[in-house]
Amino acid sequence: MARAPSRERQQINPMAQRPVFIPNLDGPLLVRTASVTFDWFPGPSVSQKQRSIESLHDAARQLPGVDRVLEVSSKSKERLGTALSAFNLTLPTSLRPGELSVECAFQGSKVFAQGGPYTDIYDMSPREAKRDDRLRTSGHLTGFRFRGLDWPLEPQTAFYDWLYISALRQHPDLTKRRLADYSAFTDIEFNPEKSINCQAYAVALYVSLQKRGILDAVTLDKDTFLRCLGGRPISNSQQDDTRQGSLF
Repeated sequence: MARAPSRERQQINPMAQRPVFIPNLDGPLLVRTASVTFDWFPGPSVSQKQRSIESLHDAARQLPGVDRVLEVSSKSKERLGTALSAFNLTLPTSLRPGELSVECAFQGSKVFAQGGPYTDIYDMSPREAKRDDRLRTSGHLTGFRFRGLDWPLEPQTAFYDWLYISALRQHPDLTKRRLADYSAFTDIEFNPEKSINCQAYAVALYVSLQKRGILDAVTLDKDTFLRCLGGRPISNSQQDDTRQGSLF
């Protein structure tokens, strides 16, 4: 007698959508973003997250020009992807002893209508920083302040991208580990319906600037970086200035 299918096999996995960020090396567009649909494996465990990542990458490799895909998050199977998580990537700072994680720097630099920046967040763990109640009870976000410089909300991801890329430039041990060999980047934890800034997008932007040979010039200072981004079309999870034409 044939064995009845197990409950696990009978279960149909739900589908999910996530963006795939692809460095663009020609023309004014720096990063291409494509949304792909894939099988989602529910559950909080790392193993389930990694099954979802594998499914996401299988779908991403169906895109033209995409072969090697790197998951940039603490759930990545690759050491490089884990090290590139904003929870783990750090930048040196004179604001406090030691180094500062990108996550803490970003959360602690937010300025709200009713308070901030809450720079004591710099001394928290990344998870504590992200969950600080003041980030949700201080009114709407009005901008960012870091190292005495004020950053606007537009372009939308400019401050986060600059912060992340500035940190990444301090870690040649990571960027030399064949980062440029990947053709696309993902973050399984990033949900475009809930968030705007994404570490995988920032990595794709870094690779694009690096391969174009303009990384040092563009990241020279805040104003130069903003001029570079402000004068170019943007394709990310929230904004697509290429809709009149096809990316693929």
